[in-house]
Amino acid sequence: MDPDDIDFDPEPIYLDEPPEDEDEPAGQVRASFGSEDALPDEQDVFIGGPGEGDGRQWYVVHCYSGYENKVRHAIEQRIETMGMQDKIFDVVVPTEEEIEVREGKRRTVERRVFPGYILVQMIMDEDSWYVVRNTPGVTGFVGMGNEPTPLRPEEVNQIMKRMESEAPKIKFTFKQGQRVRIIDGPFNDFIGTVGDVDMERHKVRVLVNFFGRETPVELDFLQVEKA
Repeated sequence: MDPDDIDFDPEPIYLDEPPEDEDEPAGQVRASFGSEDALPDEQDVFIGGPGEGDGRQWYVVHCYSGYENKVRHAIEQRIETMGMQDKIFDVVVPTEEEIEVREGKRRTVERRVFPGYILVQMIMDEDSWYVVRNTPGVTGFVGMGNEPTPLRPEEVNQIMKRMESEAPKIKFTFKQGQRVRIIDGPFNDFIGTVGDVDMERHKVRVLVNFFGRETPVELDFLQVEKA
């Protein structure tokens, strides 16, 4: 599975303004981890022994969408109070930073990569399964058949690499044919029309009227705003 194919959280956490309280569950959202099929069904009962070998592995846990951080905190508290430090090692809510450009405003947001899912690194047995599965807000493990299925090492590496990216991604909401204003560079304050959008290079081609002729200008996403 390729995490780059996964849809972003539709309700991002804005880093430059106070967070809002999350009083009600936002519903359970199914996410595709880059494969053609959705994630396997969550399991309500653990059947079987530890995962492959006796080492720690990463598992995907389903919870209420919008409650990921609260569930992570609750699991961490249960690890401490129930003395499970030797079996449950880390709890992660996969997120990444993004610069959102919308209606001329730029803001840095933190988006959950897998809404409704968290990752838990643990040695799977009856005790560790019970601690995680019975945490308030957790609705089940993701797995095949009757047993939680660990992520492959390459899948974990891709997710962690995505989270550790230094440069935040830029989300561009303008569409082809939309009128925009150039706010930086030689064509500053020119009004033009969006021609092509290159999401990989974070570039947009804007058609501007220059000396009576329509001229294409390639610009960075942050150099334009809604007209």
